[in-house]
Parts: sequence; C-alpha cells; structure tokens
Amino acid sequence: MSSKLYLLTMLTNLYIKNFALIEELSIEFSKGLTIITGETGAGKSILIGALNQVLGMRANSDLVRSGSSKAIIEAVMVPENLHRLSPILEEAEIDQGQEILLRREISAKGQSRCFINDSPCTLQVLKHVGDLLIDLHGQHEHQFLLHPETHVSMLDEFGQLAERVESYQKVYAHLRQRRKELERVVADTDRIQEKRDLLEYQLKELESLDLKKGESIELEEEIRLHENSETRFSLCAIINEQLYDTERSAFVQLSEAVQQLGSLAAIDKSFHPHLEDAESAKSVVEELSRTVRSYSERIEFNPEHLEVLRERQMQLQRVTKKYGKTIEELIDLEENIISELSLENNLCERNEQIRKEIASLETELSEHAAEISSERLKTAELLEKSIVGELRKLGIPHGVLSVGIGQDLSENGDISIEEKRYTAYDNGYDRIEFLLSTNIGESPKPLAKIASGGEISRVMLAMKSILAENTQLPILVFDEIDTGISGRVADAVGRSLRNLSRTHQIISITHLAQIAAMADSHLSVEKTVENERTLTKVRPLDGAEHIEAVANLISGKQRSESSLRAAEELIEHAKTTGKD
Repeated sequence: MSSKLYLLTMLTNLYIKNFALIEELSIEFSKGLTIITGETGAGKSILIGALNQVLGMRANSDLVRSGSSKAIIEAVMVPENLHRLSPILEEAEIDQGQEILLRREISAKGQSRCFINDSPCTLQVLKHVGDLLIDLHGQHEHQFLLHPETHVSMLDEFGQLAERVESYQKVYAHLRQRRKELERVVADTDRIQEKRDLLEYQLKELESLDLKKGESIELEEEIRLHENSETRFSLCAIINEQLYDTERSAFVQLSEAVQQLGSLAAIDKSFHPHLEDAESAKSVVEELSRTVRSYSERIEFNPEHLEVLRERQMQLQRVTKKYGKTIEELIDLEENIISELSLENNLCERNEQIRKEIASLETELSEHAAEISSERLKTAELLEKSIVGELRKLGIPHGVLSVGIGQDLSENGDISIEEKRYTAYDNGYDRIEFLLSTNIGESPKPLAKIASGGEISRVMLAMKSILAENTQLPILVFDEIDTGISGRVADAVGRSLRNLSRTHQIISITHLAQIAAMADSHLSVEKTVENERTLTKVRPLDGAEHIEAVANLISGKQRSESSLRAAEELIEHAKTTGKD
C-alpha cells in the first residue's frame, strides 16, 4: 500500500433528499469542529450513511425513502488545491472548478448514478475522489486500523517518506514491466523452439523446390508447347507452302501482281500508290514466311524434357495441395519461416539484454528498499513514543504501541540484502503491523486481538493527531468516537478533536457533554412526525441552544439550572483550554 497524501478540504454543504427517514434537508458546515448530537434513534447514523453513499459506498434500494422514486445526496467541498485531483478528473473528462460537487442518485429499483461537478462518472471514480477529500470513521469504519495492510501508509505519512516510496515505486514498476517483457520473450522463444523442427523441415522442403513467382503459369504454357510440337511443326510447314514454297504460293502470285501493276502504273500514274501497297504486301509475306521457318526450326521434339516439365508440374501441385497455398503464398511462407527462425537468435540476444536490465533494476530497487526500511525503523521509534503520549492523554495510561517491521524471505525475491533475497512489495520490502498493549505486563499484540472498540477509536484518534503534525489530512468525520469513555478521558478526547480542528475540518457525532462543549458549531438531529410520517431533521444551534444541548447531555431531558451552569462551564473551559 503506497503512502497517501490527502487534500486539505472543507465540506460546505450536504444535501439529502428522500434518503431513509430524511425527506429533504440541506446542512451547512463551517470550519473547525462541528459537533452533531441527538437522541438515540433520531437519525444521526443516517447522516453518516448518506455521506458514505456520496463517497462511493455500495448502495441498495432499501435506502430510498418509502414512496419515493429515488434518493439524492450531494456534497459540496472546497479543496485547498486541486493538483492531486486534477489527473483523476481530467482522465474522467470532468470539468474542474473551485468547488467539487459529489452527487449520488439511488433509485427505488436499486440502480445508482454518480456525478462529479454534474458530469456522470463511475462509482470507482467517485470513490477515488471521495477518499482523497473525506476520511470518514464511523462506528465500524475506524476498524481499518485492525488491518495491517493500512499500517505501512500511516507510518510512511508520519515519516514523510512519500518521495522515497515514489522513487522506489518507479523502479518497481519498471522492473515489473521488464519482467513481463522477459516473459513474452521466453514465451516466443519457447513457441519457436517447440516448432523449430517443423519450421526447419518446411524451410528445407520449400528451399529445395526453388519456387518462383508465376512459375505455375509459365510451366503450364511450356508443357502445352512441348505437347504440341508435331502439330506446331506441321502447321508451320503448311503455312510456308501457302506463303512461299510452292509455284502458286502467295509470294509468287504477289510477285506476278506487282509486275502487272507496274505496267498499269506506267500507263496510269494513279496506280503508283497501289503498286507500292502490293510491293509492301509482298515484303510482309516474305518476312512472315521467314519468321514461320525460323520458328519451325526452333521447335523441339524432346520427350525427356517434356517428362521433366510434367514432373515439375506435379511436384508443384503436390506442395500447393499439401500446404493449401498458392506458389506465391508458399514463397511468402518461406520468407516468414526464415524471419521466424532468425527471430529466435534475436530473442536470445533480447533475453540476455533484458536479464541484465532486470539485474540492474533489482540492485537499484534493493538500494531504495534498504533506505526506506532504515528510515521506517527511525520513524517507527518516533511514532511509538508520540502515540504512547497521545494514548495517555486519551485515557490509556499504560498503552504501548509497537511498530512491527519484518520482511519475507524468498528464493526468487526481487530484493537482495546482504546475500539474502526478499519479496518485493509495491511500497518496499517491509511488512508493517502496529501492535498494542493496554495493560502493564502484557506484551504488545496485533490490534485485532487486544483492543476494544473504544480503544481502537482512541488509537485511531491518537494516530490522526500525530499524523496531523506531519501530513495533510482530509476532512475527518468521527461517528461516536466516545464509545466506552467518560470523565477526564472524554475531556481529553474533546481537546484532541479541537486541536485537530485547528488545521482540519472535523465533524463528530457524540453523546458526551465534554466533547460537545468543544464545538465551533453544533448541529442537532431530531426526529419528528408530520402527516403520519416519521422525519429526521437537522437544526443548527445558536449559542443558547448549544448550552442547552450540552446540558441535555449532562442530565438528559430533566435539564436543571445546575446542568446548565455545568454546560456553561464546560463550554467556557473549552474556549480557554482548547486549541492550545
């Protein structure tokens, strides 16, 4: 899991329509710490559910308010900058502005549509953008800390190792690309080698035939001439007799005609042109006779050669039938076989070249991995100390966080350190896991095995508090982070949230007065019945109402003057001790 840098963002408005018990409401949010309170069952979790939907959580038709055709959730956010979002939005062909509007529509038929800045997008794109803008920790979402695969990114964020990890990832991506290319080269080489015998046999056969383009037509013509040698010779003899070789041949008769035309032309000069035509005809006949005589002299009577020609014709017919190709296609096949066989040599050279590149990349990758691992060890010590301090503030006085860093040996691993090979991951070769002990004498164990829900929430809050000093966090939303705490610990959690809100917008649902008193703005979730329909509404509280709401958390509905005074004291205490 790569290190993830969030955007500093502010949620300005959340619009919800026909979602669960909410008919329609629009909630304005402010900077700092926004506290949401309300009686159990009033619908606070519905707000978190709606926010989850607009951030890309899987939807179902049960979320649509009864009797409505679809539910609509919109969230308007203002990022401090868009440089991290721009590539995602550009790739999805989404227009960009100063605000980011996320919109989710869920139909009663179970269909879902997603929009960003009024442009349709996939659920995956909506979730990708939402993940960069809001970090939501509901009653179950904060359980992500129980998954070790998330721990490496948190450690890297604390140690500001993003650039180092990014450099590693570039080399790792290049290495994987070269490995894929090597696989293709090996596959091509194997493919050629598997049929090399066949290719060599075919090449030998085709080369022995010495095929020539147009040979079939030429061969057929030559056979026809040899098969008709006697006929051709006889025809030539007849033609010669008719043209030249007999007493009444065309040449003799034309010669006599020329003499007669000469006499006529001597009398009538108009016949001179006709005399010339006759002389030309005589010359043509004489030339034609010579041509036929020369042709007949070249006629071969060679049965042996004819047999050779026929055998060649049969040979070509057999090979074209065998391969199912014409002579021209067989010539192309021969050239392709030569190219493919020569390709094997090129592939062998390419194989060797790629292996050298891989070896070089493995060395470079190993150097990056070793540097990152060394920095993580240093970072882990600082994080452990910092988290322990925060845990004590948050009511886990004996809490000990240990960052376990290990590697996986592998004979074929891409990472080589001190003559040992290790498995490479996309963020280094370390496996990171946070281990926790909350009691004296207990060795740290995986969070999933030791921490209660309330402890996990506080570990998460401690982590976020520490990370906020070194990293850019998104909007932080906490749903009932106060589970299992009270008194001084609740006050510490409230102050921690308030301190976080100095640089980040924090939204938190709580049941504890100590935490609610820390609010910069206070929203009350209320359930009402109108026209025999149950509705959930959200109302911003002014100063006096804020005091009353905190007092209600102290004493319940039986609010007294003492609870109001206690609420005022808590709020005043928050003003003087918060954000210190």
